[in-house]
Amino acid sequence: DSKDSRGCGSLGGQSFSRTHVMAGSLLPSINSEFRNLDFGGRILAEYIWIGGSGTDLRSKTRVLDASPASPSDLPNWNYDGSSTGQAPGHDSEVIIKPVAIFKDPFRGGNNILVLCDTYQPLDDGTLKPLDIATNGPTWGVHGSNSRHAAAAIFENPAVKAAKPWFGIEQEYTLFDADRVTPLGWPKGGFPGPQGPYYCSVGVENSFGRDIMEAHLNACLNAGVKVSGTNGEVMPGQWEYQVGPCEGISAGDHLWISRYIMQRVCEKYGVVVSFDPKPIRHGDWNGAGCHTNYSTEPMRNKDTKYTYTPKEGDFAGKELHGGFAKILEAIERLGKHHKEHISVYGKGNEFRLTGKHETADINTWKYGVANRGASVRIPRDAFHTGYGYFEDRRPASNMDPYIVTSKIAHTTILTE
Repeated sequence: DSKDSRGCGSLGGQSFSRTHVMAGSLLPSINSEFRNLDFGGRILAEYIWIGGSGTDLRSKTRVLDASPASPSDLPNWNYDGSSTGQAPGHDSEVIIKPVAIFKDPFRGGNNILVLCDTYQPLDDGTLKPLDIATNGPTWGVHGSNSRHAAAAIFENPAVKAAKPWFGIEQEYTLFDADRVTPLGWPKGGFPGPQGPYYCSVGVENSFGRDIMEAHLNACLNAGVKVSGTNGEVMPGQWEYQVGPCEGISAGDHLWISRYIMQRVCEKYGVVVSFDPKPIRHGDWNGAGCHTNYSTEPMRNKDTKYTYTPKEGDFAGKELHGGFAKILEAIERLGKHHKEHISVYGKGNEFRLTGKHETADINTWKYGVANRGASVRIPRDAFHTGYGYFEDRRPASNMDPYIVTSKIAHTTILTE
């Protein structure tokens, strides 16, 4: 075994990074030899669920004799919830129930990724969704199955009739394996000020493009409804967009996209962070999960509706059509601003400061093309009179089941 000053060595005549050894991904060429072996008609299903923190993802592999046609064809499974912060040791089993299937971009073939939600088995043989508090998920022991609660909202007849669409902008920050240094930053120091990094090109400005490309390709292969990607304002920070997706599927696709991102980063020996303010000192942008939203009446140019807003730039003006529906929904969000903030992500107070393209966490305001507002109305929607709006408050670590269902509930089911 040989090594140089960069901590690299050789194995079987091929170089490797010790970071990759730590990450559990050694030599892709050797891995592919085993991946291409014949499975005798059996397939691998990677069961994926959300852990006890509400932001961590867990998974394990099940061998199946045949490919399922739908999630209902897959068996429930269980795991040790005492090791994920979701159950006590004396009653440790948590049941995972398949809810969505995607292609496995890592194993290829007929192998699949299986998104699951989590249940507590009761003594009478029934299953209880892991507990949800009234103001959001309960972390730790028996916390939480937020998908089950969101699905109930999306199954409401009024919500289903409105056909809510979501487009979610997932920002993330890439770090070296030390978990301290963002990708492209000097060790123990800072790069040049923000400005040249957003949607940038060039080795001096763009850090982590290979990871972005690998993630995008893997998501497309898996069937995740990604719609774009770009470099962000802070160096080492990126964004991808998921959607438009209707109802509960927005959360399914975003969670699987996060899982795929973490798997891609394993292979590159890089750590991905969804912290909404990963660098808290200095003039650096945070990371959000802006949530674009519309109902069928909002995005329909033929909608017949009249509404007069009571606040903001359009106060006292009689509006018509889809744009009237947009403003009505925005004003409903404003009435429940604090409720939404309470479930829009942990640590969001460090991001929503009124600086770096955010509104202050205690301030509610909307505006056309205003990235310093709580809610931004695209200029196209303003000019055409129909479309969607963007809720800019959710943090990058938000739970998409909670955020999307909360927006739908407030705008459709709440006066």
